[in-house]
Order: sequence, then C-alpha cells, then structure tokens
Amino acid sequence: MSGVSRPGPGVAVDGARAGDGAPARGATAGDAPARDGAPARDGAVRDGGVRSGAIPDFFIVGQPKSGTTALYETLRAHPQIYMPAGKEPWFFAEELHERTPPRPEGTPETLEQYLALFEQARPGQRLGEATALYLWSRTAAARIAQVQPAARIVAILREPAGLLRSLHLQFLQSYVETEADLGRALALERERRAGRSIPAHTYWPKALLYSEHVRYVEQLRRYHEVFAPEQVLVLIYDDFRADNRGVVREVLRFLAVDPDTPLEVPRANPTVQPRSQRLHELVHALTVGRGAGARALKGAIKSVTPRGLRRGALHLAQRRLVFAEPRAADEQLMRELRSRYKPEVLALSEYLGRDLVSLWGYEHVE
Repeated sequence: MSGVSRPGPGVAVDGARAGDGAPARGATAGDAPARDGAPARDGAVRDGGVRSGAIPDFFIVGQPKSGTTALYETLRAHPQIYMPAGKEPWFFAEELHERTPPRPEGTPETLEQYLALFEQARPGQRLGEATALYLWSRTAAARIAQVQPAARIVAILREPAGLLRSLHLQFLQSYVETEADLGRALALERERRAGRSIPAHTYWPKALLYSEHVRYVEQLRRYHEVFAPEQVLVLIYDDFRADNRGVVREVLRFLAVDPDTPLEVPRANPTVQPRSQRLHELVHALTVGRGAGARALKGAIKSVTPRGLRRGALHLAQRRLVFAEPRAADEQLMRELRSRYKPEVLALSEYLGRDLVSLWGYEHVE
C-alpha cells in the first residue's frame, strides 16, 4: 500500500481514508478556528480584513520532481474537484516571497488575492491547490493550519539522491540556480548559508540549501504537529510511478470524492537540462527584460507581436534551442549522496513504518 499517515515508531499504518472528518466545501476564512495547542506564529497570514470566501479543502505540499504536477493535472480533471489553472500559488510559504519570480498570472500576496483563485469553483466541489515546496517550507504548515485547520494534506516523497539531482536540474531550468554541476552546487551550501556565492538573480536563495530538501522526518513532523494523523496522506513516488491509477484512486478516497471516475494521468514536468547555461540566462534576461539592451529588445518585440504569440514563440524557442534531455547521472556522486543520506532514509522508514531502505536500494550502502 502506498499511502501512510502519521505512525507510531515502527508501526505500519494504512493510507488515511476519507470519513466523517472530511472538510466541507464552502468553509470560509472567518469560520476557521485556531487549532488547540497551535503555537503562536510571527508569520501569521495577513488578510487585510478579509473574512469571506471559500478556502481550499486540501493541499498537495510536495515534494518537487516527485509527481506533484501529474497528480495536480489528474485531480483538476475530476468533476468533484476544483484546482486553479495555475499550479503553485506559493501563498503559504513565506520563503517563496523573498524575491517572487515574474509570471503572467502574478502571485497572490494577500488572502483576498489568494481566495480569488477559487472563485470559479462550483458548489459542492472540493477545493485544492498544489505547491511542491510547501513541504520544504518552515512556515507553510502552520500558516495553512491557521487558515484551514480541517485541511487534508498530500505529500509525495522520493529517494534522496534522485530527488536532489532532479531538483538541481529544475532549479537550473527555473533560474533559481546557475551552478550547472550538481557536485559543486552541493559543495556551495556552507558558503550560501553565510550569504555568499548566491546567484545574483536567484529568486529563492534559501532553496539553494539542498540538504534542507531531504529532511523528510523534520518536514513531516511540521505537518503532524498541526494536523491530525487522518488528515495527512504520505505517498511514495515509486508507488505512483508503478501504479499511478491506483494511487490516484487512493487520493480520491482520501479526499472523499468518487474514486471510480475515469481519469488519465499525464506525463508532466519532465526533467530537462540547459544545453548552455549562458544561452539559458540570455533567453531569461530577454524574457523578463533584465538589462538595458534586453529591455529595449523586449519593448520592440512587444510593440509588433501579440502577447499570446510572443509567449508561445519564447516557450517554443526554449524547448527547442535551450533545453535537452539530461545527461546521465554521475554515479560516483550518486553513491556519495546515498551514503550521506542513508541515516535519513533509516529514520523515515521508522517514522512511516515502511521499509524504504530496501525499496530505495540502501541495504548495501555504507
């Protein structure tokens, strides 16, 4: 079985199933009481006085590069579920607002703006969103619980070495990282913790501390501290890849919607690698208009090209000219990462009550 909720040490727990405690569609920000025993938080959600509007019933919180986009695309096709057209609102993770990347749809900064994402939902639909870095975030769990203490949480976990390799490539693609060599990027962590060797135009400096992304037990505990066990569903990426339809049905039951609705699970957000980091950065500078030359060229293009055509042409150029299939992994580095993170895999196995050491091939890792 793929899903697990919060266990006692060494005890296997079946995936949580929806029951009488499933969140009700139409709860509002004003209806959400503070959870008993929840700690005071400096990073409280600021709502500008807004106390109305339906808030999400469930959140896909991570991990990145672990099937969250495929799950999001699948769930939003279910007639009993509404998810915004744009994945990754980022609203509840303070770390993702440090320097927000530009995007056409914008990024909600207030609760009012965030709730507007769900205005098109039909009565009776479950509302949800997916932000893959909420699991990594140190603030998101408490902030979600503050606004929606009845939320259902879905997390997908991936083997550490594979996750870090794919995450590094994703960060290169999305301009968070500029160091193209994974080994060197990992070695920069001490420097970056001290505020040095951080790319000049990176959006999320804290996200470049790669070891923080594989602190699985610490991340899950943040959610288990503010949500009851039956509100948290933990999935394993390997299970999703092996039986994506079965895992989707499990998630649908967890969300208390019809699990037998036929849905297709797409291949989404494939891992790619820039052919040239310099070319990639030049295309990005043009896209966002960074620098006098880039701003002038972008302005000239905008004056003669419709917006939709302009965006489509840029995306097509990126796909064809900038990105390629990733090169084979450095097996020596991957062995070093497995050795480094074996203690985390052992701790996670005990925490979830599932043998991930064998599943992820760590039995003979020294």
